[in-house]
Amino acid sequence: MKKRIGSIIGGLLISTLIVTGCGEASKNGGSKDGASQEAGTVTPGGELVWALAGTVTSDSLDAHKAGFAPTTRVMRSIYDSLVVELPDHTIKPWLATDWELSSDKKSYTFHLRKDVKFHDGTPFNAEAVKFNFDRIIDPATKASIALNELGSYQSTEVIDEFTVKVNFKSTFAPFLSNAAKVDLGFVSPTAVKKYGDAFPQNPVGTGPFKLKKITPSSQVELEKNPDYNWGPSNAKHQGPAYLDKLTVKYVEEEATRVSVLQSKQVQVADIIPPQNLVALKADRNFNVQETELLQANYTLYLNIQRAPWNDLKIRQAFRSALDIDSAVKTIYLGTSKQGWSPLSPQQFAYSPTRENAYKVDAAKSNQTLEEAGWIKGTDGYRSKDGKRLTVEVIDTQGNREKRLDLIAIFTQQLKQVGIELKVISLPTGTYTDRRNKGDYDLIAGSQFSGDPDVLRQLYSTKGPSKTNNIAKTNDPKLDEFLEQGYLETDPEKRKTIYQNAQEYIIDNVYGIPAYVFNYSVASTKEVKGITFDSPAWPVFYDAWIQK
Repeated sequence: MKKRIGSIIGGLLISTLIVTGCGEASKNGGSKDGASQEAGTVTPGGELVWALAGTVTSDSLDAHKAGFAPTTRVMRSIYDSLVVELPDHTIKPWLATDWELSSDKKSYTFHLRKDVKFHDGTPFNAEAVKFNFDRIIDPATKASIALNELGSYQSTEVIDEFTVKVNFKSTFAPFLSNAAKVDLGFVSPTAVKKYGDAFPQNPVGTGPFKLKKITPSSQVELEKNPDYNWGPSNAKHQGPAYLDKLTVKYVEEEATRVSVLQSKQVQVADIIPPQNLVALKADRNFNVQETELLQANYTLYLNIQRAPWNDLKIRQAFRSALDIDSAVKTIYLGTSKQGWSPLSPQQFAYSPTRENAYKVDAAKSNQTLEEAGWIKGTDGYRSKDGKRLTVEVIDTQGNREKRLDLIAIFTQQLKQVGIELKVISLPTGTYTDRRNKGDYDLIAGSQFSGDPDVLRQLYSTKGPSKTNNIAKTNDPKLDEFLEQGYLETDPEKRKTIYQNAQEYIIDNVYGIPAYVFNYSVASTKEVKGITFDSPAWPVFYDAWIQK
């Protein structure tokens, strides 16, 4: 067992939580005992310990640089947003009290709260908004998801101390939804200048919790921001968080995560393994909340810039060899379902038209590969011109969400048609370098986002990754769909554009969706008030521990 797990088992812990996105849990099934979540008189104080399914990558808690889901889940407690998005996709005030859209639909004017301060005591104002947005588009920042979420951003004008105008080069329909995400959360300009390259390890935001200590590869300790009095409009209280402290322990191993929760060495754990969900739901000592993560589904991306995957028929043969439904049922035990589209079903503009549009057909796969000159050898694998038909899938996140277990089943299925699938596990830096260079046969991943514009990041040559997009597509027709999508402000027309884009991606096998992910959070019965933001991260601002 890894050393960092030892620190969890060292003692009985209490702890801290945060809340946003009220209603998301109940909308999607929620807690097994949702009423009791809110019952009783709030008892402030205490420490809440959260067993996180993952690690904070490279100890980076910079809102604009973080790209992995576990890091982003932690950051929601540190950083606030201009607006908050509710489960029905309506936008409500947060750090901005109200806003106007210009007649040409290219500029948003925000009126800011006048009482907000960063954790270092410096004021949040129009200058801070300008600093943050300009920082994101500065190549020196090396922004991650945040860059895509600013789209066609052009500039920010400071109108007065608490009024700011955000300008875009063209209409950018996803902006308000994106502005609710933690990736566009606000960092302290003073702290960024003070810490420089060390800011990711010294994050300073305006959120209800502030950093106390980072222990690399082990945990993050957050403490209540005593000055906090500007929660989002859907929060259930104002003023400081109820919890005194929120400690986030990195517990990647599933069995350990469940064990420390059941023994109450932690009060909260997320991404509960399927085999434990039923038992925890039935146990009155725990609450379980589940919600569909709004995202681009976990998808297999064959590198279509490499032969033979530049041939549509070969990509179709690869897909036809996969019994995705059977694999998903085997691994997730009914807690997740097969994904048919690049987008999750509750995502705006989800298209159901390709559900069941293709079938498992190993015989057809074998025929196609045979006709293309890939001949099976005595070892059962195919070769052509002395080269084996091997697909190397690069990975850096291990068995998060049981992904490697799923790929293990795919490996056996592909072997039946003579394709060898090999997992190459890499350190994060090496993985990122190879991904950016397109040095892979296959890559697999998901991308959390509340708006279908996320497809531009994954598939478009005009997105932030350009021709280095993860799908390696370079298709003018698809680029046009995805450009039209963010330019169109009429919801129904926009929905049609993105539905066409999803169908086009599936028909051309630019990605093979695997499963729809339901994010789960389990807590001891004493923990109350956990909710979800958009796209589905836990919020602990309203959370408290019943005493």
